[in-house]
Amino acid sequence: MEKFIVETSARHVHVSREDLDILFGEGFELSFKKDLSQPGQFVTNEKVAVVGPKKEFPAVSILGPVRNATQVEISATDARTIGVTAPVRESGDIKGSGSCKIVGPKGEIEIKEGVIVAKRHIHMTPADAENYGVKDKDVVRVKIDSDGRSLVFGDVVVRVSDKFKLAMHIDTDESNACSATSATMGEIVK
Repeated sequence: MEKFIVETSARHVHVSREDLDILFGEGFELSFKKDLSQPGQFVTNEKVAVVGPKKEFPAVSILGPVRNATQVEISATDARTIGVTAPVRESGDIKGSGSCKIVGPKGEIEIKEGVIVAKRHIHMTPADAENYGVKDKDVVRVKIDSDGRSLVFGDVVVRVSDKFKLAMHIDTDESNACSATSATMGEIVK
């Protein structure tokens, strides 16, 4: 079966329009730093502090564009480090998830929910899904070969949209577990 790129998604924040106004000032617009692999998604020049009861991460990147709800995506190790609860969830599924404080240059917010460990997933177009014999929301296993740390990830959610580009996303804990690099490739295994 064909292989696909496996990308590491480091800790980051998605912000709502309302929260962006509080953190950076009324009417503030996110500024572009670089494109991400998914069409229309980008890293901004803006950073915020993510604060938990034990510690804080002082400079976490905001990803654009603005979202409907503010969400913080961190690894399980990050969650333990700052003392927050962060369930494993698909992006956008924040109901009943963890809470934290987010501090920007103009203000701060306390989110009651929105802190998650992103569930590992593969972005696919409908054509990719047909090629791999899967459909949206299928759960698959992905084998990654690396020098001395090869492994098979279970519980990988397939996400299908014509707005996506083929790529698997894992967090930094998962990336370290398989010694991932920018050239790491994965393949679906049965």
